[in-house]
Amino acid sequence: MHGEESLLQDIGLSIIFATVLSHIARVLKQPLILGYIIGGAMLGKEMGFELVTNEASIELISEIGLILLLFIIGLEINLAELAKMGKAMFTLGILQFTLSVAFVYSVFPFFGLSIGSEKFDLLYIAVALSLSSTLIVVKLLQDKVEINTLSGKLTVGVLVFQDIWAILFMGVQPNLNNPEILKILTSVGIIVLLIAFSFSVSRYVLARLYKACASSPELILLTSIMWCFLVCGIAGEAGLSKEMGALVAGMSIAAFPYGADVISKLIGIRDFFVTLFFVALGLKVPLPSLEVIGLSAAIIALMLFVRMITIAPVIIKLNKGVRNGFLTALNLAQISEFSLVILALGAGFEHITPKLQAVILTSTIIASVLSTYIIMFNHDIAATLERLLARLGISDQTEESSKEDKAGHSGHGGHGDGMVRDIIVLGYFRIARAFVEYLEDLSPSLIKRIIIADYNPAFKEELTNKGFQWAYADLAHPDSLSHIGLHDASMVICTISDSFLKGTNNNRLLSTLSKLAPNAKIILTSDEPGEAKKLVSDGAQKVIVPGVITGEFLYDYISRGMRNNERVV
Repeated sequence: MHGEESLLQDIGLSIIFATVLSHIARVLKQPLILGYIIGGAMLGKEMGFELVTNEASIELISEIGLILLLFIIGLEINLAELAKMGKAMFTLGILQFTLSVAFVYSVFPFFGLSIGSEKFDLLYIAVALSLSSTLIVVKLLQDKVEINTLSGKLTVGVLVFQDIWAILFMGVQPNLNNPEILKILTSVGIIVLLIAFSFSVSRYVLARLYKACASSPELILLTSIMWCFLVCGIAGEAGLSKEMGALVAGMSIAAFPYGADVISKLIGIRDFFVTLFFVALGLKVPLPSLEVIGLSAAIIALMLFVRMITIAPVIIKLNKGVRNGFLTALNLAQISEFSLVILALGAGFEHITPKLQAVILTSTIIASVLSTYIIMFNHDIAATLERLLARLGISDQTEESSKEDKAGHSGHGGHGDGMVRDIIVLGYFRIARAFVEYLEDLSPSLIKRIIIADYNPAFKEELTNKGFQWAYADLAHPDSLSHIGLHDASMVICTISDSFLKGTNNNRLLSTLSKLAPNAKIILTSDEPGEAKKLVSDGAQKVIVPGVITGEFLYDYISRGMRNNERVV
């Protein structure tokens, strides 16, 4: 009982300190993550008031947060989209890690620093500096609504490959003192078997479960979380990382339309545990000495340089654009949580010294805060670097960027080929159904440009058979809307008025859509003319008022009949 009380007290103190410090950070216009870490440092025994003594419990909860985060990342990984990137994504994912490890391993000894002299120190430093923080990057890119941009997709693609590299290294790690090819191949084989098992069960078992409980969103959510922890448990029993299991579990159900709903409902739970993750990180911050700070500064500078030389040139060479190359490199400018896990395991195997572990931990924390600002101003920094490179004769006029430029200047949000960009219709209700029928009769060529987003998967087959694209979206959960391509839409239409919207209204929906679809014309539906005027003044392009349209139709119909002395039926 005493242990439970201690755990509850430690969690309570962690949330209180994290909240207070994050509010202060917000007022000072600093990243919230900084508040979480400082809150943890103030609670710990190294730099704070020694209020939290059960650090192991906090770390356990933060690990759950990391597992949920990786599960969500897996849900967001669209293998079809990655496959469309084809060789480019695979080339970038392979070269980024291998070139980074090789460069750091070769160059670091020439720095003359007081770490890296033990047997495996160089290898661990090279691996640690080659991995970026999935947790920080995804959260910040989602906040900036850049996760679905080209640079965002490249960033997430690299993170996926880095996670795979990290898991492969952890599979080899126990055998470093006595590396045997058979043991290494066994670890790789287990990973392949886990992926094959997860995707097979997902296809033949989960698909039927989801179909059976399609009308119960809560059961879909519980089934998904159950699957996440089941695969995590299997991965742990097989000697792999639980985080790897969470990633595979998410990827294995990403093809289903319920993925977006799972994400939207897990966001709040994930953020709670993620807060504790950073508090736990702050709890471990040692009292920094000038030597440790100096070593950390050198390591961070090397990490930033390595990101630039191993990512930007590859992306430029792959004709993805100079600016996208710089943006991707800037987005990945931090050290991964996986690096801390790998170092902790390395310390347990006596591969590295405690001093190296302390230096990398300090570097990770400083880089986490620094990268928040880098991502916040990534476009400004990339534009400056792009101008400097242009002076050397390297411009951003690749084949792909030229197409984007033409699309951006073709007018009316077009692609330059006379076609309208994607139109997204939110909700498949009365007006939307009538709209679909009109399109089928009068403008079938427009059908393939329209996405119908609705929470009821029963309509999916009907709409796809007619040629429409269908996407899952729960209008009451704004997070589910960020996964349906709003960022690239030219027009977003909600055909449901407040009388039928559940859990939200058109005012809140307009605020969300303005952030997620900044370049789109937004059309909403209202029952009252006064409310319609307010929505227009708040930014809606047009508001449909069914009662007004019906009244206009009746007036025109009756007056036309009276003018022609016709019998009005």
